[in-house]
Amino acid sequence: MSTHSGSGATPPPQAVLDPGGGSNQERVRAYNERLVLSLIRRHGSLSKADITRRTGLSAQTVSVIIRALEKDGLLGRGEPVRGRIGQPSVPMFLNPDAVFSFGVKIGRRSADLILMDFVGRIRTRLHHTYAFPTPEQIIDFVVEGITALETGLEPLQRRRIAGLGIAAPFELWNWAEQVGAPPNAMDVWRDFDLRAEIAARTRHPVFLQNDATSACGAELVFGAGAGYPDFVYFYVGSFIGGGVVLNSSIFTGRSGTAGALGSMPVRNAAGETRQLLEIASIFVLENMLRKRNVDPQPLWYSADDWIDFGEPTELWIQDSAKALAQAIVASASVIDFSAAIIDGGFPAWIRARLTDATRHEVGKLDLQGVLIPDIVEGSVGAQARAIGGASLPIFSRYLIDQSVLFKDIDSAQVA
Repeated sequence: MSTHSGSGATPPPQAVLDPGGGSNQERVRAYNERLVLSLIRRHGSLSKADITRRTGLSAQTVSVIIRALEKDGLLGRGEPVRGRIGQPSVPMFLNPDAVFSFGVKIGRRSADLILMDFVGRIRTRLHHTYAFPTPEQIIDFVVEGITALETGLEPLQRRRIAGLGIAAPFELWNWAEQVGAPPNAMDVWRDFDLRAEIAARTRHPVFLQNDATSACGAELVFGAGAGYPDFVYFYVGSFIGGGVVLNSSIFTGRSGTAGALGSMPVRNAAGETRQLLEIASIFVLENMLRKRNVDPQPLWYSADDWIDFGEPTELWIQDSAKALAQAIVASASVIDFSAAIIDGGFPAWIRARLTDATRHEVGKLDLQGVLIPDIVEGSVGAQARAIGGASLPIFSRYLIDQSVLFKDIDSAQVA
């Protein structure tokens, strides 16, 4: 399988064969390799017989593909599993050390840089906080951070880095007032090409995606979303965002802004109509703490290590749950989602309390004519945006669209 490295600019995605169109043998082979890797990634491990059955490829073709992927170091073999009849089954799994990728999350109060392996595990992470983001400090953090993380890798590991994926909010300049930035301090973001600027200072291919969409993608590929073909996703960060998954694929819509759930109108405790982000966002809790003369900085030190601020925390959870409940019912009235998934940049105990409170608030609403989806916790956690970003280079070079794995493979068969 081709694993050539990029020069810094975002390379065009490797062609994936349209089952309805013509092709040449090289493109067919590349598609089938991606298909096999994607199936094994989704299921954890599969035997040759399992792969043959799920893809509709011949046993001989599967054997050839597996040998090639093993030779490239992308696959490993598990211990043989002996059954009652026939030869033992040998499970194949992705080699975690085969591919690495950098992921960057740019938030309103902090940034994270992670190094992720081929199976989605974070190997190491850097964290940086600020009052508000500026292009200069973001670029310095990313470029210097990549250099620092690469220094700790072996030469072979450095050669296996697929690229850098950036998860960033769109229209950062619109949130200057909410994050307390000086007037016009964030206007520079309006015409700033972050992807191009970082690509010019690193040897790796660079990809850029909306932060909430990235988090949704991470949940779909690595988290609880893998068990639901259709779901609405809420990620509670400094500002809440989200995503929509249909037929096991992220739906971005005509302009790429589908799933911008933070803009959804809901009612607050006073009965006033507000956008969801004005109620169920971490900056709201931050402001509540400031009004009580409580230092909110622990919210940004580490998303996994919040302290319980007591009454302000509970009040914020209850207000957010009421708003989320309205958003879930509104979403379910448009699309028959199988699940509503809630995650965010906070510890698991906050996520559990918020999800439980949201279920309770949904039960208080008028649900006539609405089939309520399962309301579940996300499982990727605070690093969902960075993980989603890091997935971009890996999917571009090695994997295929998640939706293919849920279709009748025979209809997409290209062997």
